[in-house]
Amino acid sequence: MSQSIARSGTRHEVTAKNSMSPLEAIDVAYDRIEAERDRNCWIHVRPRDEAREECRRFMARARAGESLPLLGISFGVKDNIDVAGMPTTAGCPAFSYTPWHSARSVERLVAAGAICLGKTNLDQFATGLSGARSPYGSCASVADARYVSGGSSSGSAVAVAAGHVAFALGTDTGGSGRIPAGFNGIVGIKPTVGLVSSRGLVPNCPTLDCVSVFCNTITDGEAVLDVIEGFDPEDPYSRLPKGLSGGKVGPWFRFGRIAAAHVECFGMPECGELYERACERLSQAGGTPIEIDFAPFRETGELMFNGPWVSERRSAIASLMEIEAPPLLEVTGAVLKSALGYSAVDAFGAIHTLYRLRRDAEKIFAGIDVLMVPTAPRPFTLEEMHRDPITLNNRLGYYSYFANLLDLCGVAIPNATLSNGMPMGVTLLAPAWQDRALIGLARQIEGKCSGAAFELKSRA
Repeated sequence: MSQSIARSGTRHEVTAKNSMSPLEAIDVAYDRIEAERDRNCWIHVRPRDEAREECRRFMARARAGESLPLLGISFGVKDNIDVAGMPTTAGCPAFSYTPWHSARSVERLVAAGAICLGKTNLDQFATGLSGARSPYGSCASVADARYVSGGSSSGSAVAVAAGHVAFALGTDTGGSGRIPAGFNGIVGIKPTVGLVSSRGLVPNCPTLDCVSVFCNTITDGEAVLDVIEGFDPEDPYSRLPKGLSGGKVGPWFRFGRIAAAHVECFGMPECGELYERACERLSQAGGTPIEIDFAPFRETGELMFNGPWVSERRSAIASLMEIEAPPLLEVTGAVLKSALGYSAVDAFGAIHTLYRLRRDAEKIFAGIDVLMVPTAPRPFTLEEMHRDPITLNNRLGYYSYFANLLDLCGVAIPNATLSNGMPMGVTLLAPAWQDRALIGLARQIEGKCSGAAFELKSRA
């Protein structure tokens, strides 16, 4: 991408390759977007002249002495997050509305001088992990158009990986801010739930939803998080940190890993081999591997869509529109219909189970500084996903569904490339409010953990 975000002291600054000005970088972004409409990663693109004019205003304010740490940086926004004056569809045209006010996270970015270029594609109502559940077209991985991009924040990840924008906002309830990062060879930051305001976000599972960040480097992601984090008293789901979201992991650390015999790849053992190599590189970077019992994490993940939390999803969406109406995709309707099979008794039973599993996870984290898991078990082709959209979608969430239920923060980073050319990532996880320590560790191992031969191929 022509733009990145660099840190100078405590301030983040815009840098442009080949000494391009912010206006030139915006033109490059629009040229790429227009040349690659077939990627299906955008639902609404802001007029170029409008973005250029906003950039000129920001540049004038900066010349006058105003501090705009993200001056001229272009970004995209998942289309379940409001941007004033742009339609919000949540992947459902019949639901579309145009908000007067932007989501709090977008307001903070614009106040810092960043320029939103438009709204990105997603699995309808953020219900999915594949990127193949949108009436605006399926999103494929930038590495190979035969394979899913991951979802639900598919368009945001693809827009970053394709070089359309410097970063993009997504959301993450059960892995939507991590799976697409893994399948597109970029970074995905999933903050602690409540660290970033969810005001202006179309609700999915409100108690689990969080705004996420897609970017090319850990440093860029931290720069964005610096701007958007903060308690919002107008958001009932915003939380005050227990302590600070800081901390630091030293050069020698303990990382939890899954025993090789228990790594689930759903029939693609090469994915397990790449995870083993990531563990080896993490050990070389100063980490002491500790095999953990993955059962509490797996059992928690099963509660997400094979448990009553799907009822929270149905409740949130039903409060916005008639969900029995034809505009919903068949697969979206099927997922929401499954919620009718759970009672209040089931819900409380699941909550009690979750409390037990949280305590089990706390005991595991007492003996490690970070847990590393594959970001996803394996990639699937779009054809495979369309044939069996629910089973394969749930398999994608095997290593991600549990994170928000267990109140963890996470950073997804590239790992290596499969022999078929598809990127596979790993995700670092830590307890809530350890966001900065986790980001620091991710930066420490970013180059060492990524395979030296990692490189995205052109689309087929």
